[in-house]
Amino acid sequence: MKRLTIALLLLCFSTHSQLTSSNLPIIIISNKPGQTIVDEPRVRAHMGVIDNGFGNMNTINDPFTNYDDSIAIEYRGSTSQQYPKKGYGFETQDDFGNNLPVALLGLPVENDWILYGPYPDKTLIRNVLTFELARKMGHYAAQTKYCELIIDNEYRGIYILMERIKKDGDRVNIQDVHTPNTWNDTITGGYIVKVDKLTGDVPYTWTSNYNSEVIFQFHDPEYDELHPLQSSYMENWMNEFEAALNSPNFSDPILGYPALIDEQSFHDFFILQELGRTVDGYRSSSFLHKDKDALNWDAPLVAGPMWDFNLSFGNADYCDADEIYGWQYEFDDICGNFSTSIPFWWERLQDDWRYQNNLRCRWEELRLGPLHTDSINHFIDSVALYIKDARIRNFQKWPIIGQYVNWNGFVGQTYQEDLDYLKTYIEQRSIWIDNNLEGNCNLNVEEYQKQPAYHKAWPNPFVNSIAVGFSTFSEGIVTVQVHDLTGRIMAEDQLGKKTAGTHVVEFQSGAWKQGNYIYTILCDEAILHSGKIIKH
Repeated sequence: MKRLTIALLLLCFSTHSQLTSSNLPIIIISNKPGQTIVDEPRVRAHMGVIDNGFGNMNTINDPFTNYDDSIAIEYRGSTSQQYPKKGYGFETQDDFGNNLPVALLGLPVENDWILYGPYPDKTLIRNVLTFELARKMGHYAAQTKYCELIIDNEYRGIYILMERIKKDGDRVNIQDVHTPNTWNDTITGGYIVKVDKLTGDVPYTWTSNYNSEVIFQFHDPEYDELHPLQSSYMENWMNEFEAALNSPNFSDPILGYPALIDEQSFHDFFILQELGRTVDGYRSSSFLHKDKDALNWDAPLVAGPMWDFNLSFGNADYCDADEIYGWQYEFDDICGNFSTSIPFWWERLQDDWRYQNNLRCRWEELRLGPLHTDSINHFIDSVALYIKDARIRNFQKWPIIGQYVNWNGFVGQTYQEDLDYLKTYIEQRSIWIDNNLEGNCNLNVEEYQKQPAYHKAWPNPFVNSIAVGFSTFSEGIVTVQVHDLTGRIMAEDQLGKKTAGTHVVEFQSGAWKQGNYIYTILCDEAILHSGKIIKH
């Protein structure tokens, strides 16, 4: 009966719409009578997906071949809700309202999805391109599928089915914070957090200790899904990360940022933000994640996944975002009258010559591969060809070619002009970065060498006391210290002259706050061993 009702609606629809068939999958959403989609709460609706496979045509009277069941759907997005072409977030559900994980359009099985409707980006490509580049660079980014959308018998144009950012083996692959691992760890990960503006119903945020306009939020799990010890752990971890970056020892391999971040992810995040000159870059929709710590291994902070690039690559006409010159991480100096600011990390990292050199090497490596101009242009042209017929229908529905839409940095009179502008911007921006990125990839940089693992702290994490065991390899005067991440000495045991061998010291944590600390073993005032410990 359900399928018959939908079929009758489609028969009526087919008599007056410009869409009858498409090389793209067709998604059809039908609300209950008298019901409309709103920006919270989600409403129950029916969704059918027609997908006869790549290379085959799909017609609106074909059977639903990919999905034919219930969803819970709402508007999504912040600034994008001003546009008439809305974006949607939805969950696939069974008839009882339970999550129904499915492989929509061949994407990995999940129940949490987004229908993104590009509007100010008239190429319809910017987000898809950015996510593709991120994957080619070795990172997870939301997988995408172009489709055409019908809602309540009305053609809505080209949409992009996208994965929502969340913890999942096929998405952000980090462990569940609520599940103990081998070491009964339910607190050190995994967390996805973001730097973002305040929109919607956000139950909890915290701000940077160095800039109150840098706003952190829990994304997955959300704040109300966390135990207070878990949320305070991650908040404290981020605060200590910032403290380490702000300290005089910020570049020290043990006391500074190198021990805390996945450096290549920070390089690649920076590179994509700067290549796109993303006007909201770094200060909004900027995701970070951290996995659980494991025995004698500390999970670093990873930058990403990438998100929200519709106003990138020259597609914004304010704060120099459409210029090919200048650095986006210096946005606050150019345009500092916004309610959100860029974390100081991105500029601070440039103060470390080793980081600069590694960043320069990474850029040069990528320019020979996924960021080569020919490679990018080939991808753009192939996508434009794939969506050619559908985008003609899209712009019949939304006749904005040649019209200014907030906040276009360029208004082409044809789709091809918009496409050419995108390619030209990326090429010229890449050349500017070639010529202006600091660092020297040809420099013979001495890498920090890790010490042999002849040391251990237990129990780690700890509550009231912790023991540190270590080996010395020659006679010398030995001192063991515990520092916080600003370099302040919290405890010290001067052991005096010791012969070569194995030694153990124990520290009472007393009034130490929860968080990360560094222990250091010195022999004749030279660092012999160092490691991180965590107080719960």
